[in-house]
Amino acid sequence: MTTHISATYIYPVNSEPLKEGVISFDDHGLILEILTAAEAELRGIKDIKFYEGILVPGFVNTHCHLELSHLKGKIAKHTGLPGFVEQVIRQRQAGDEEVIDAMAIADSAMYAQGIVAVGDISNKLISKEVKEISGIYYHTFIEAMGFNPEKAVDIMEAAKVMKKAYQPLKASIVPHAPYSVSDNLFAEIRKVAEENQDLISIHNQETLEENEFFEHKSGSFLKLYEFLGLNIDFFKATGKTSLQSYLPKLSPALKTLLVHNTMSKRADLDFAKANHPALYWCLCPNANLYIEDKLPELPLFLEAGLKITLGTDSLASNDQLSIVEEMKTLQQNFQIPLSTLLSWATINGAEFLEVEDRFGSLAIGKSPGINLLEFVDKDGEMWITGKIKRLA
Repeated sequence: MTTHISATYIYPVNSEPLKEGVISFDDHGLILEILTAAEAELRGIKDIKFYEGILVPGFVNTHCHLELSHLKGKIAKHTGLPGFVEQVIRQRQAGDEEVIDAMAIADSAMYAQGIVAVGDISNKLISKEVKEISGIYYHTFIEAMGFNPEKAVDIMEAAKVMKKAYQPLKASIVPHAPYSVSDNLFAEIRKVAEENQDLISIHNQETLEENEFFEHKSGSFLKLYEFLGLNIDFFKATGKTSLQSYLPKLSPALKTLLVHNTMSKRADLDFAKANHPALYWCLCPNANLYIEDKLPELPLFLEAGLKITLGTDSLASNDQLSIVEEMKTLQQNFQIPLSTLLSWATINGAEFLEVEDRFGSLAIGKSPGINLLEFVDKDGEMWITGKIKRLA
């Protein structure tokens, strides 16, 4: 059966918007045709369902922590990252049934919110059974973390075992964050990643204390290591920002996602562009506000012409897992045009996850998901309201 739908506007993402255009798709969501209003009329297509709003592709959430879903509402806001990490560690333990139930609810909510693909951070195998039966495509980023250089080999071996256990789902072994990965572990991760041509993801400059730790070996991270019982006498301050300290340890040949970037400055962006040609920059604005009550300096990112994607982070650091709400926050704070936001929310993320043949744009031959967004007109600009309906 073929379904024909139309709306006030169609935003294919990879081509110009169509006013009152028509999309035809089959029962599996495969797009068969995209027509202008005039073409549809000429063809004599009558059974067209019309919607007020904008038709857009399914969204790509490039950064999520599904396995933290059971922590929704349990972590205090505005603690700063070191305090947030400590709270997560204190409250993370829960029974498998509780964790799995919470993940299943979060997965269903993301699907209803029009998300079709997710880059998900995992420290355990527990999310596999939810992902295997989900209507969402998942690429799992298995976090390797350990600041003690002597434990690097053992940590990597454990990560390899977990990656194998995630088969046949797509997975990569990645560094958690610069402050939780030793130089030895960075080297082990890079070796395996280059052998497998893996996608890489890393938390980047989420807090001012991260830069302070690398530049001067001072600040709140010292208290975090004390809480964790870690002796970091071996670590020497680099005199450089976090990004400038760790980025050379990652392979410039591999697609790499830098996540959060809340405290990245112009010098960091310039350094990154000069040293790594395959970077994507993931923004998780609602999580940034939840933890640090700050947002990245987005005008710098726009001036630098960076490839931006969007993420939700976890329900430990967000009230919902909705890319629409992330777009809404960015539009309200930075007045970003809708067409730009949609590229960040769809095709850029699909390209990073290497699923652009299926997702990321409305195009014939794709099954990208089709979402209806409600909008209001403000002085000739489209502002999304946050209301969404998944149509395919």
